[in-house]
Amino acid sequence: MATLIHSLSDHSDDVNYCAFSSSCLATCSLDKTVRVYSLSDFAELPYSPLRGHTYAVHCCCFSPSGRVLASCSTDGTTALWDTRDGRRLAVLGQPRASPVRVCRFCPRGSRLLAGAADGTLVLWDVRSLQLYRSGNVKDGSLVACAFSPNGNFFVTGSSSGDLTIWDDKMRCLYNEKAHDLGVTCCDISSNPVSVLSDNENEFKYFQMASCGQDNQIKLWFILFADFLGVKLKYKCTLNGHSAPVLACAFSYDGQMLVSGSVDKCVIIYETSTGNTLRTLSQHTRYVTTCAFAPHSHLLATGSMDKTVHIWQLDLKQPSAGNTVETESQVAVEDWSEDDVSAWLCAQDLADFVGLFKMNNIDGKELLNLTKEGLANELKIESLGLRSKILQKIEELRMTMISVSVPVPDEFLCPITRELMKDPVIAADGYSYEREAMEHWISNKRRSSPMTNLPLHSLMLTPNRTLKMAITRWLETQQKC
Repeated sequence: MATLIHSLSDHSDDVNYCAFSSSCLATCSLDKTVRVYSLSDFAELPYSPLRGHTYAVHCCCFSPSGRVLASCSTDGTTALWDTRDGRRLAVLGQPRASPVRVCRFCPRGSRLLAGAADGTLVLWDVRSLQLYRSGNVKDGSLVACAFSPNGNFFVTGSSSGDLTIWDDKMRCLYNEKAHDLGVTCCDISSNPVSVLSDNENEFKYFQMASCGQDNQIKLWFILFADFLGVKLKYKCTLNGHSAPVLACAFSYDGQMLVSGSVDKCVIIYETSTGNTLRTLSQHTRYVTTCAFAPHSHLLATGSMDKTVHIWQLDLKQPSAGNTVETESQVAVEDWSEDDVSAWLCAQDLADFVGLFKMNNIDGKELLNLTKEGLANELKIESLGLRSKILQKIEELRMTMISVSVPVPDEFLCPITRELMKDPVIAADGYSYEREAMEHWISNKRRSSPMTNLPLHSLMLTPNRTLKMAITRWLETQQKC
């Protein structure tokens, strides 16, 4: 069972990343901030949010001791923060000031890796705050990295689709074309397996996961032996998602792997078999990040819906071979009062959980709520809050339509993967949801979301033909 135990909705823009220490959870966002929460009660720490980056914060991570938090940004810097008081300890500038997409501490704590959009990667000496080593991936932007548990090597992933293995001296040991459309994330299990060969040479296998724009998650074995060097061996592909997979992470014991996708779903797999254990579908936009807490089955997932959900996992049953019911397979009209409460939390309406429970609002009651019912029966006086609740219920009804009947792909916005309400044509010839494309442009992006080529014009033209087609399709589904 996966229970949603808390939702955080403090960020004012997309959540890009979340990371755990033994006592804290850190989250970062397009809103230029990093926020830090206590794991004891999920209260935000007094010094949070951390401000200092001048553009979006893409990634954050804790040092092995948990005393230092690193964050990296489009502003071309990686910042170090003291987790005891929120004091900024240092600002490390990336060579050529390229936007920094990812950062990771070495498990030994003495080095910090930062990777950038221009393909540069830098190892910083944490004590001296000096550049220790630097390098470049062969092609594309550096978008993912992960250290081995012993810190002897690390793996990077690029937008060109390559996985590259490096030693701790920044020497390239191995390169593999892994995802045709680009890597988005990678992680290495913290539990290496040592195997003795017949001649008593010791092999060490590290299990790694990678995910990409090709909708796939791939599992790999990294073979490390002194006389063989390093080899990357493909194990299997997990195909649970229907859209690009943006994040993946192993549990602390290596027995589970979690992933998040543009399809708005979080999937938890059993690592040994590749079986799906749970599918969580509480987020309403792209799932951009997911992370397990150390030494517990606490899971955090973050999304472009500006929220971070905290889940408590109890996966003792059913057994691995059984079919597991997913959160999304439960029809809304069959939701229990607890399901409705979880939905309220996911929609940033947690203040109404007690009121809805007091009035025994289950899934069927939720779908039948009207503005009169909210005002007269539930006594919600604020017109704005009533409108917000009704809007969320209407979005839920729309989701029910899209779940029961697949939405034609041409009706989905390429950015949000949601049914378009106000489609517009951009200079690249593709149609997008107006709000999503305006947001894309407002973030100073001047390239096509589909082709990555420069947009020769920022003009957006209403696609009335497509809007009429979507309207007719919706009317047909409602009659059915």
